Amino acid sequence: DVQLVESGGGSVQAGGSLRLSCAHSGYPSSRHCMGWFRQAPGKAREGIAGIRRNGDAYYADSVKGRFAISLDNAKNTLYLQMNSLKSEDTALYYCATGSLPGIGWSPLYYEYNSWGQGTQVTVS
Repeated sequence: DVQLVESGGGSVQAGGSLRLSCAHSGYPSSRHCMGWFRQAPGKAREGIAGIRRNGDAYYADSVKGRFAISLDNAKNTLYLQMNSLKSEDTALYYCATGSLPGIGWSPLYYEYNSWGQGTQVTVS
């Protein structure tokens, strides 16, 4: 399994920005997709962004235009730049990877088999 470690969470005021990082032990293969998920208390885990090894990026409607996912293959690091943060973005954020043949991504958490421990983002 791929090892994943998130960092960069914290507390920020509404309208502010944060950048999350996810250090990983290596992109498994071109069949894999890496993604960012979040889970707020009492809510289901939500897929918000995914990226393929070639850099093709995908977003959930809830973050499109505000968040940007990127991959630095030289540093084995996945990023999530979050701008124009809202109180509803408050959640525990996870990075994950899973084998998803073909193109595109999936926001469904059960299609990903390697997960980080999560980093808390609080927007007030």
